[in-house]
Amino acid sequence: MKTFSLINFVASLQAALLIASLAPAAEPAKPNIVFVLFDDMGYGEPPCYRADSQFKTPNLDKLAHEGMRFTDAHSAASVCTPTRYGLLTGRYPCRIGQYGVLSHTSPPIIEKQRMTVASLLQAQGYNTACLGKWHLGMNFE
Repeated sequence: MKTFSLINFVASLQAALLIASLAPAAEPAKPNIVFVLFDDMGYGEPPCYRADSQFKTPNLDKLAHEGMRFTDAHSAASVCTPTRYGLLTGRYPCRIGQYGVLSHTSPPIIEKQRMTVASLLQAQGYNTACLGKWHLGMNFE
């Protein structure tokens, strides 16, 4: 049976650490990001925010339990169009004079060159999508 001296052990450990430090560091995985915006849902309605809620939202509760939950949020407006504009652009909707809800024939209110959460994330290598109600104007060309 071979025995190693303390000096051999320390030398081997140092060599292993040196080799490990020279290896390129793996890029940390980017977290998944999901923005969920509900119209007309109060803070205490889903059970993940209030245990005695009358609502049954098992998938939302699971997402909240396994992810990150924010408990102090403020809306840019009380109706959908300016709220969505504020969430996506980070700007107050009153800066563009948007106080109410757009109609289905309204032109887009987010300028093409305006940075949004999606364009910021795309620049960082994320794939983005918007699902559900848009209500920020459309061009039907």
